[in-house]
Amino acid sequence: MTADVTADADAGKAVEEAARAARAASAGLAGVPGERLDDALRAIADRLGRRSGPVLAANQADMTAAQADGLGGALLDRLRLDQARLEAIAGQLRALADIPGEPADRTIRELPDGLLLSERRRPVGVIGANFEARPNVVVDIASQFVKSRNAGVLRTGSAAIRSAVALADEVIAPALAAAGLDPALIQLIRVPGQSSARALVSQPGLIPLVILRGSGDSTRSLAALAARHGVRTMAHADGGAVLFIDEAADAAMAERLIEAGLDRLGVCNRLNLLLVHPARWDELLPGITRLLGRLGLAASLPPHAHRLGHEWALDAGHEATVTIAPAGGPRAAAVIANEQTSGLAASIVTRDQAAAAEFLAAYAGTGAFWNATTRLLDGFKLLSVPETGINIDAVPGPRGPVTFRDLHLRQFVVTPAAPD
Repeated sequence: MTADVTADADAGKAVEEAARAARAASAGLAGVPGERLDDALRAIADRLGRRSGPVLAANQADMTAAQADGLGGALLDRLRLDQARLEAIAGQLRALADIPGEPADRTIRELPDGLLLSERRRPVGVIGANFEARPNVVVDIASQFVKSRNAGVLRTGSAAIRSAVALADEVIAPALAAAGLDPALIQLIRVPGQSSARALVSQPGLIPLVILRGSGDSTRSLAALAARHGVRTMAHADGGAVLFIDEAADAAMAERLIEAGLDRLGVCNRLNLLLVHPARWDELLPGITRLLGRLGLAASLPPHAHRLGHEWALDAGHEATVTIAPAGGPRAAAVIANEQTSGLAASIVTRDQAAAAEFLAAYAGTGAFWNATTRLLDGFKLLSVPETGINIDAVPGPRGPVTFRDLHLRQFVVTPAAPD
């Protein structure tokens, strides 16, 4: 008990100090020219190349420790960095830098008595982020915060802590300084363990908004803790995408989309549940199971010992599994996706436009697709912008990939239409 209390105290102190430093650093961000923010993003991209050695060495240490701890499969793939992945991250940063910033003000309408109503975008100030052990997310989220003129306090899974520290110290902080920004804008919590995650969602006066992503149970518990403390969250606890093969599906296209949806097993928008029209079941199932076998994957077939939406990406040791089940038609498939999965993404494969329209009208999830892979539900693939996470809440607000465009507060401003 004493050790747990000590760990919580250390984490709380680390988070509070980081939040105060970030808030102080963010004070002058509103007046910084957008060009300088974009220069900072390009500087981060450049340093990813110049400082790849220390970053990859730190990542290898993380990988070695993770393997010794029994981590494997898709979780190791999420953790791994290599030269190609660093180059891809750098490319996304440069693309983000080339995107014009959002206008700070827009006129809404004229009001009576010679008044004018405008809407102003204001930064949140300091935003927290708790995310899975994926080192690339450190850079993705930091770049979104800088682009949106917010400071950030980041906390990653303990398995990626060495990689995260190298990215923060060797890449992000020096790049911010080189662009004339305060490197304290982006803070990384270096106290490992869940105590730091709990502390991150317990500081409403310093960190009013926290982006939560990761495994379902831990993220849901953090969101509940944040609510008790009055901290708002954008939480992405669950994923698992659905593909429905309709009666009028092209078999070759269906197989292509199955394979495209399984290129990475540890990501939320991978193919998790494959639904097949009963009229095509006997014809297509042998080819599908052969394809999965060639990809090194297992099929979970009826009768299932689990709910249809069971998310294999979060089931350690069983990530290489796809659930296959029948669905009586487009609407029936959409209902299954709505009721038995997280509502992240679902796609229909069909040559029948009416069937596609029925499916798209009935599916209420975040991303709906026709003859396309659900792997497209990703900030960069869908919007050409890196994301902080994917919000699947069924309430008004930013939904789908959350980008720098969503990280602001709306302020209404009323002024004289013709000032004296």
